Order: sequence, then structure tokens, then C-alpha cells
Amino acid sequence: MTERIVVVGADAAGMSAAHQALRTARRTGRELAITVLDRGTHTSYSACGIPYWMAGDVDGGDDLVARSAEQHRDAGIDLRLGVEVVAADLSGRTVTTADGEAIGFDELVVATGAPAVVPDWALRPDGTAYAGVGVVKTLDDGTAWVDRFAEAGDGAHVVVVGAGYVGVEVAEAALRQGFGVTVLTRTRGMGMLEDEMSDLVNKALVDAGVELVLGAEVTGLDLDGDRVSGVHWDGGSREADLVAVAIGVRPATDFLRGTGLPLTEDGALRPDPHGRVADHVWAAGDCCEVRRRIDDAWVFRPLGTHANKHGRALGDSLAGGSLAFEGMTDTSITRFAACGQYVEIARTGLSRADATAAGLDPVALVTEGSTASGYMPEADPVAIWVMADRASRRLLGVQVVGGRGAGKRIDAAAAVLWHEGTVDDLAWMDLAYAPPFATAWDVLQVAARRVAERL
Repeated sequence: MTERIVVVGADAAGMSAAHQALRTARRTGRELAITVLDRGTHTSYSACGIPYWMAGDVDGGDDLVARSAEQHRDAGIDLRLGVEVVAADLSGRTVTTADGEAIGFDELVVATGAPAVVPDWALRPDGTAYAGVGVVKTLDDGTAWVDRFAEAGDGAHVVVVGAGYVGVEVAEAALRQGFGVTVLTRTRGMGMLEDEMSDLVNKALVDAGVELVLGAEVTGLDLDGDRVSGVHWDGGSREADLVAVAIGVRPATDFLRGTGLPLTEDGALRPDPHGRVADHVWAAGDCCEVRRRIDDAWVFRPLGTHANKHGRALGDSLAGGSLAFEGMTDTSITRFAACGQYVEIARTGLSRADATAAGLDPVALVTEGSTASGYMPEADPVAIWVMADRASRRLLGVQVVGGRGAGKRIDAAAAVLWHEGTVDDLAWMDLAYAPPFATAWDVLQVAARRVAERL
């Protein structure tokens, strides 16, 4: 008997699940008919690459597409784009589209992602954004921003609202295109970092020419007809030709409300390691929270790394396999590179606040050093923050801000966190050394050793 699988969402998690299900089904002897529905017009693309397209590093949106719609269909998937699912009947096992079509399923996979949050002040009465205002989330958004940049002309000023990963990357793109840039944030630049580390990022932004306004709550726009001409916030205002909104995303799960499925306050799902949410219902990707292994907390971390892994595990389990996504260590990375400034920014593990909330007794230090031996031309400054638990010596978190080659050091720390290692494990593990790449005692290990000595 052929099983009807309906997947809602055709990006990283949804298509990973669909293809893995087909691969596993060939091994397990299951017969699957997979239909994938997505309200958008693109599939399997790198949203993370859009700021670099805006900056000019990527030639076009097609370069960000990992697998085309035709390739998915050639693999045996019934992919339907431009189809929005507006309701689900779990007892009747159907989903309903905006056109009123009811599509039956034996198993439902929710991989709807998380659209960008657009505040009311950015919207016309009809719910669309004012001219010159936009988010950075989809390939269509990328196309719009490339066009806006091309039309803006010399002397244009871009205001970026939000100073997380996307906000910092968009600021870089705008600077590299020759625009003036103001970044507004309610907290501080890269607020997911500890204060002493985010201060380093803030300095790089300011030194690159960014007008950085901390503690700024945007209250509205100035308009010239239907087009933005300025932004105002508590305590200030700024003329603006373009406004990029980068204040976060929210799970796209409204169609599930009223179905009885458990949703968080923000609308996220919490699937098990195999992707199960309930009988005949599965979920993965940015519409879900993920389990942080270090403190066993559920957190919302919409990243492609998690989406691809959880989607693959889901697809395998759905077709009779046993793959599992066993959580994450909260690892992420980006960079800021513009106007003579270059910093790599990475983190993994808990913050001080997370550790305290988990009942731990954290000890943390910042260590400054070099990315390579000091006599080498590659040597750039780097600061590394390391935190461990006083009683158990267990490594709890690491953050890195530094020059070229600094950021990927975070992976060694993430590996120690994954295996519940101690700060001593990090200090003494066998890392590669040659003068162009590191010092004999790598700065990461020096930082870990200093915390170990403090313990």
C-alpha cells in the first residue's frame, strides 16, 4: 500500500525530509507518494547567502539555490509551489489550501519555517511594507534589495533596525556598496554575546563608519508620499532612503492553531529527536524549537544547520529508519567586513544568564591573543571568552571575536560541549599548529587553561 506523505514547506527541513524518506523507503521496502506544498516560488535556497548577494559577493539569486524545483520533481517528489496551506484537519487527515483544495495524507510533515517579523510601523494600512522598507529572508527579498541598492544612487543612507546576525551582515553589505549606514538596536550590537564581547563588535561597526544607536526603540517612519524618508525612535531620528528590518522571525504555524497540537507561546513546535509531534504528525526546521544539550532547555534557534539535520532524521524515521537529531550546543558564526574593519564573530554553549538559570556556578574570563604566531603576517588579534562550571569543571560556553581565522576555532569548543567535556579537555586536546595558523599553545587553549587555573 502506498503511503501518502504531505510536506508543508519546501526549503531546508522539508526537502531534506522528503529526499531522505525516499532514500530510506528504497531500503525498507516502503511505498511513499510525497507531495510538498509551499506558498513561495523558490525552494532549497540559502537565505544566509542573501546579505552577501546584496554586498556583491554573489552574482545572483540562482547561485544560492542548492536544488531546483525540476530536480526535486525528477527525484519523484510532487512539488507544488505557490500553494499556501491555511488549515489542517488532523482527525480527517487533510490539509486545506488557500484555494479551498483539501489534500489527504497518511503522514503530515510541518516544515513551514519562520518568516521575518515586520513591525506595524513598517506597514501601510493594507499590510504591505512602505516603499524602501523591507526584510532580508527570501530570494524575492534579495532581488528587491539588489534592485533598491541599484536605484538608490550615491549618497543614499540605509537604516538597519536590529543588530543581530542579519542586521550586522546587512550593515556590511550596505557599507560595501558605498552607502551611509545607521544601525538601531534595542539592546547592543550582537546582543547574544556577553557584554565584553559585543563591545568589540560594536567598536568594529563604529570604526567602519556605522552610526550605531544602542537602546533605540523605533517608534515610526517619516514618509514622502508612500516612500520612507526617515526613521524616528525614542530620543532621536535619522533621514533614510532605505530601511532594512532585521528584528527576528516567528514560526509559521498559524494554520495549526485549533488542531490540538501543542505550540509554544510564540507558535513553535517541539518534535522529538525523530521529528514526531503527534500520531501521524511530524515537524522540523525553523518552525520548531530545538533542545540545547548542555542544560536540556528548549530554545528557538532558526538555523539551517538544525533544519537540515532534523529534516534528514525525520525523513529517515518516517520511512522506517532510526536516525535521530539529538539536539545542539547553540553554535553560530558570522563576520563583519567593511571599510577596513574585519571581525569574525562566533559563539557556542550557554551565556552567563543561561548558566545561572540552570543552577550552575559559572566562572568566565576573556583572554586576548593572536590568530597566528606573532611574527607571521597572518597574525590578527582575537579575544576568546570561556566559561566553565566551578564545581564540575564542565565547559559551559565559548565566544570568539577576532580577525581572519578566529571564528572557526569555535568548532573545537562545540565538540567538547557536545561530549560534555571539561575546560581541562579543551585546554589539553590535540589541536593543529603551524605559525601561519596558530601559536604553539593555541589562544583557545590558553583561554581554557586560564579558566581551569581560576577554578
